[in-house]
Amino acid sequence: GPLKPEITITYIAVSAIFFNSGVSLKTEELTSALMHVKLHLFVQIFTLVFFPTAIWLFLQLLSITPINEWLLKGLQTVGCMPPPVSSAVILTKAVGGNEAAAIFNSAFGSFLGIVITPLLLLLFLGSSSSVPFTSIFSQLFMTVVVPLIIGQIVRRYIKDWLERKKPPFGAISSCVLLMIIYTTFCDTFANPNIDLDKFSLIIIVFIIFSVQLSFMFLTFLFSTRNNSGFTPADTVAIIFCSTHKSLTLGIPMLKIVFAGYEHLSLISVPLLIYHPAQILLGSLLVPTIKSWMVSRQKALKLTRQPKAPVKV
Repeated sequence: GPLKPEITITYIAVSAIFFNSGVSLKTEELTSALMHVKLHLFVQIFTLVFFPTAIWLFLQLLSITPINEWLLKGLQTVGCMPPPVSSAVILTKAVGGNEAAAIFNSAFGSFLGIVITPLLLLLFLGSSSSVPFTSIFSQLFMTVVVPLIIGQIVRRYIKDWLERKKPPFGAISSCVLLMIIYTTFCDTFANPNIDLDKFSLIIIVFIIFSVQLSFMFLTFLFSTRNNSGFTPADTVAIIFCSTHKSLTLGIPMLKIVFAGYEHLSLISVPLLIYHPAQILLGSLLVPTIKSWMVSRQKALKLTRQPKAPVKV
């Protein structure tokens, strides 16, 4: 079509999001985020180990129901996907959480996903095709790492202007993300071979929202324990990065791993629903999470302040 998503979305849109993040993010924040190993381990283990395993166990129960088996397989592919390269960063930024940690985990998780996601797909679903890791890796490097570095370099020269003008980086990223979702929906539902029954589709939508809410609550509980060592800003990044799944990486990966598969369109549907659902849920929860984070930060400041000596 006239939008040319194979170029504008695959390369330009994702690059724009990370260039945007590179320009808007303070270099010292990104550097300090690299050292937060405990947070990165938590996010990556939850996303690439706990999430797909929990979904697999859940699907063993759902396999006896009349839900379309290819949609259920699609749910498993959602569980195997890496963190997103955009939405988790945008929502963390909107709340005021640890954006630097969100960016690092999005980029690092995407690179891990190049190797781990195809292996998980082969483990849980099986496929005979070989996966061209080199081409996916080079595309990720060019669309995620390079724009982020260029953005950081540009920031050095326009730092004063940015402080004065405060451009609407969040709004720009949100618009680009909306374009990614729109073109992907068009691409899938324009397929004449897609055969969906309404019952299965409605149940899958309900399951997706339930899974997201349950996992968001679970990550919130784990990261706010007294001995967790995470700040409220860290918790915000953890909630979004651990539960969100990449559509921009996911769809190309599914097309590669299941190339020529007649049920590829049906397998792709749960991921296509999951992505806008995570943005919708995240956007609705932003005010609630923000008020929790602010009140929690105030409470922590009060507990750290030295008490005034009592006069006798």
